[in-house]
Amino acid sequence: MATATASQPKTHDDIKTADLEKVTDYVEDSEIKDKDIGKRISLIASRRAKEAEERQRREKELSKVPINKEDVELIMNDLEMSRSQAERQLREHDGDLIATLVTLTN
Repeated sequence: MATATASQPKTHDDIKTADLEKVTDYVEDSEIKDKDIGKRISLIASRRAKEAEERQRREKELSKVPINKEDVELIMNDLEMSRSQAERQLREHDGDLIATLVTLTN
């Protein structure tokens, strides 16, 4: 009789077979269905589109903020920043030189 009963100890092969069965069951349970993948990809794509739209909206708002050329030059020279970085920082602080300098030096 090749099968193990409750009174007989399991053989090495029976234990390995049971372990292999556990692994394959786990893999089968954790596989992602094609439909789920499609849903998740579309969710990621929609999140990225929303983020890009939000960035564009923010950039448009920032471009409307008036900044002083002398303030840009001061930040560029004193803090050794590029013009685009200096302009961005000033715009993020509504053109306020003092607030920009405080933020950049802290």
